[in-house]
Amino acid sequence: MTKETLLMQYQSECLSALKSVANIQKPFEKTFMDTMKLFMAIPDRINFLQLGRYGCFSEQTYRNLFEHETFDWFAFNGSIISKHLTGKRKAIAIDPSYIPKSGKKTPWIGYFWSGCAGEYKRGLEIMGIGVIDIDNHECMTLGSIQTPDCKTLDNMDKNLVDWYSCYLISRKDKLQSISRTVVADAFFSKETFITPMCENDFHVISRFRNDVVLYYPTLEKKTGKRGHPKWFDGRIDFAKLDLTRCKEYEVNKGKLYGLRVYAKALKRYVSLAVWYPMDGRTDKWQLYFSTDDSMDGREVLDYYRTRFQLEFCFRDGKQHAGITNCQSTDFRKLDFHFNASLVAINLVKAICKKPEITYSIPLASQLYTMLIYLNDLFAYLKLT
Repeated sequence: MTKETLLMQYQSECLSALKSVANIQKPFEKTFMDTMKLFMAIPDRINFLQLGRYGCFSEQTYRNLFEHETFDWFAFNGSIISKHLTGKRKAIAIDPSYIPKSGKKTPWIGYFWSGCAGEYKRGLEIMGIGVIDIDNHECMTLGSIQTPDCKTLDNMDKNLVDWYSCYLISRKDKLQSISRTVVADAFFSKETFITPMCENDFHVISRFRNDVVLYYPTLEKKTGKRGHPKWFDGRIDFAKLDLTRCKEYEVNKGKLYGLRVYAKALKRYVSLAVWYPMDGRTDKWQLYFSTDDSMDGREVLDYYRTRFQLEFCFRDGKQHAGITNCQSTDFRKLDFHFNASLVAINLVKAICKKPEITYSIPLASQLYTMLIYLNDLFAYLKLT
């Protein structure tokens, strides 16, 4: 497999996915294909000046392309995902990511949580939506959306959790055609997020805090007397878990127990997976749950842990595809840039899955940069 073939595979995957998007004109197709090539080839910051310098079109042409707000990123990425994520068990993973940005005119700029810094920082936030393949422990992004700032949310009369759930519900037709299971981190384990999602035929897998109030379901049978039978048998003490009510699973580096419990905060029964570390400490348990109370405890753990693959998509986008480099203050251009960066990572992952290719994303980025330089050099030599 030569380096030139690698670049051709990248462009071929991009063109194939582009055909799945409706109403694409030829001029848009040419500019888009060139842009996606540059997102992996430009060795420095990826902005309009750099696109005009390295690309086949003028800087203004790329600016006009990024104003295209009707492009269906979900359909484009869905075509790549359906071809290359081959596992039987799939789920929708969501996760917010902080994007450093400044400027008084930047839309929806505010203070958002940065996991790397461990504090709130001024900038932007995007919510990434990915598809995780549980069987192969892989993830590809389906799309992203910029998170509104506090002032905008107040004008909408919503809080951040409400906005997240409303957006997912608005795209439920596309999401549920892939999977009805949504996997999110502990921030989303709130009743205000869980209830509307379940009412719209989603199941949510997330993680509880260690001090959550959970109850064993009652084992008493109906007596036939007046009044409702007993709801619960008592609050669960995870330092002294009743193992007779649990199913134990073999896992690496710890012990895993699964059981059906009632969550007071969520006002519903859930399937709970309780993980204890191998060192035997009973004060370091982790609680994973699924609103599908018939789900196996091991599956709950597998789904949640695979969610972290979405974090790697953000990491690769920031390190190799310039997701933080956009210098525009136009909402449409910012949205296009964020999604194009994540698409570039999807395309490299797609070609790296081919059996004859062993390249990684960092190496592929370096190879594309070298090929761009060589093509420019050969073009110059022909002219001279």
